Amino acid sequence: MSALVAAIRELLGLFIDDGAFAIAILMVVGVAVLVARLSSGAHLLAGAILIAGCLAVLAISVARAARS
Repeated sequence: MSALVAAIRELLGLFIDDGAFAIAILMVVGVAVLVARLSSGAHLLAGAILIAGCLAVLAISVARAARS
């Protein structure tokens, strides 16, 4: 049974390796959704926020990993 639990943890670790990274991406997606819902014509702005925010979170995560 412990081998099954270890395998499941390894599988989940492939998708959620860094908890702060996952939370930051979810926050960026949330902000983009809020912008898209609150502004009637701001779909391009929401897309720009989504792309720029995800790239910024990725760059910060890579820089932090390179330091350690």
